[in-house]
Amino acid sequence: MTFRFFISLALFNVTLCFSQMQDSISAKGNTNDLKHIETQKDSLLIEKVEDDLIAADFDQKWLEELYSNSLYDTIYNSITELTFDEVEYPELSTEVLKTRLADLSSKTPFNVEYNPGLESVIKSYLKNRRGSLQKLINLSAFYFPMFERELDNYDLPLEIKYLAIVESALKPRAKSRVGATGLWQFMYSTGKMYGLDVSSYVDERSDPIKSTEAAAKYLSKLYEIFGDWDLALAAYNSGPGNVTKAIRRSGGYQNYWNIRHNLPRETAGYLPAFLATMYIFEYAEEHGFTKPKPEVAYFETDTIRVKQMITLDQISEATGVEMEELQFLNPSYKLDIIPFVKGENYTLRLPRTIIGDFVTNEEQIYQLAKTEFDKREKPMPQFFDADTKTTHKVRSGEFLGLIARKYSVRVSDIKKWNGLRSNNLKIGQRLTIYPKNGAVSATVSTNKATTSKVVSASSKIYTVRSGDSLWSISQKFSGVSVQNIKDWNGISGSKLKPGMKLKVSKS
Repeated sequence: MTFRFFISLALFNVTLCFSQMQDSISAKGNTNDLKHIETQKDSLLIEKVEDDLIAADFDQKWLEELYSNSLYDTIYNSITELTFDEVEYPELSTEVLKTRLADLSSKTPFNVEYNPGLESVIKSYLKNRRGSLQKLINLSAFYFPMFERELDNYDLPLEIKYLAIVESALKPRAKSRVGATGLWQFMYSTGKMYGLDVSSYVDERSDPIKSTEAAAKYLSKLYEIFGDWDLALAAYNSGPGNVTKAIRRSGGYQNYWNIRHNLPRETAGYLPAFLATMYIFEYAEEHGFTKPKPEVAYFETDTIRVKQMITLDQISEATGVEMEELQFLNPSYKLDIIPFVKGENYTLRLPRTIIGDFVTNEEQIYQLAKTEFDKREKPMPQFFDADTKTTHKVRSGEFLGLIARKYSVRVSDIKKWNGLRSNNLKIGQRLTIYPKNGAVSATVSTNKATTSKVVSASSKIYTVRSGDSLWSISQKFSGVSVQNIKDWNGISGSKLKPGMKLKVSKS
């Protein structure tokens, strides 16, 4: 991280508001010293370390890349449309490839023997997909350590970690056209069978550790059935039934390359894509790829069991961790809300540098979250016929989770109704929504009018006061989000200064 927030505990009164920042705090003061500072409003005090705005903008773009779903679509299309035509790539000779594949095959239980089809896939990837492969190598620095730990726990080949690249392009919220979800692309029923909780709030198929453990169990079972890792991977992709049918149709052959033509189209390109990915990652440096230090390292994060319902934006406000980073670290929470359910163990993953501050101040953080929930307007719903649909026009700062909450529907439903394959939205895009039980919140249906009224009734320019944050300012204006304020004012970070003038309406 290029910045860090230090949370200090101050006196906490009934107003539950953030106090004015103390300009006179000595640079040598510590957390205990802050406890003795007299403030007009007792509160949770947040002290910010100065950050470089250009670097912060780079961080923001990197986090958007981590959370983007576009790379998954690229991988999915490359597998379904895979061809085995000869590819001209003089940088890699056939003889060198044969030698490297033989060395690789000697170190893994997978059959990595040379054949012209595999050569064409490897050369095609190296020639046409270098940009995507470098991005995957960057992402793997975060995910592979956790994959290897779970695979080792179940005595599985560590090379299976490359399967997640073929399945999801290392995107935790990747979703296929048939509904398979997460890093390991579990269908709903298979995920439930292997202990992955799927509810309105949570989809553990997107949880990196829990889904990897489930994948390890499933692959272990498939290997017990087929006794061959190539066939086990084919069964993982298309189901054991399709593999046994392919064996029958081929006349009893049990080598993947002999039954490949009888497998579904996607699975026919599945193992070659896996082996090509394995080769390129194992010989990445020889082909000019770099292996940089991850922006967020898995071992630099830790988890906390939540004690009450809390949202990721509330956590972001309290800790200073960017919203995109929290979403990246906690991808299983579909609505960006961590629920609290008796008997369930829902956790929050944070950078280690933030864990101590969160735990020290968690009582106050939870109380602030509860107060916000209690203060939120609970409008009477307007009811429509159950078969009546409504159209939502996407505004700046909106994302699928936010829109889903407004209409009390699931993100997956919105994507299904509108044929969306990713979570990316465009400003002005129109979405068809079928409100849950025919109901839509009055806040949603009147949002535009309400926003207009509030903005016109008050100043369109807001003067930042001591203790203000983007989030607290957004709460003063109905229908205005943190991202709205950033977009309207050209702000890339989250630092504000007293006296700063901010636009609080699009106009």
